[in-house]
Amino acid sequence: MARIAGVNIPTNKRVIIALTYIHGIGPKTAETITKKLGIEESRRVQDLTDAEVLQIRETIDGGITVEGDLRRQTAMNIKRLMDLACYRGLRHRKGLPVRGQRTHTNARTRKGKAKPIAGKKK
Repeated sequence: MARIAGVNIPTNKRVIIALTYIHGIGPKTAETITKKLGIEESRRVQDLTDAEVLQIRETIDGGITVEGDLRRQTAMNIKRLMDLACYRGLRHRKGLPVRGQRTHTNARTRKGKAKPIAGKKK
């Protein structure tokens, strides 16, 4: 099992698919990395040599923000918005949708499970 950027990537998958298991690397970035290093798209992780795994690791460490650093950067951006008390920061603080979605209905992902309110007494 190859370990890249602190993540055990699956050995039986194609290299492009396996690289997407790393937070911060999507299909397009994975494809760019493999083309840059000259690795065929059809190859699987288990077929890579140690030198090729090392090249992938060095390429990712060299210029791409991934895993812990990316999560920390995202958290700091959200914290900065909350400290500024701008509209987006207030929405983050209240746990409501940030990007203009409606909240009268839907928005259950951000708001959490619906809380029942007392019904009308007869």
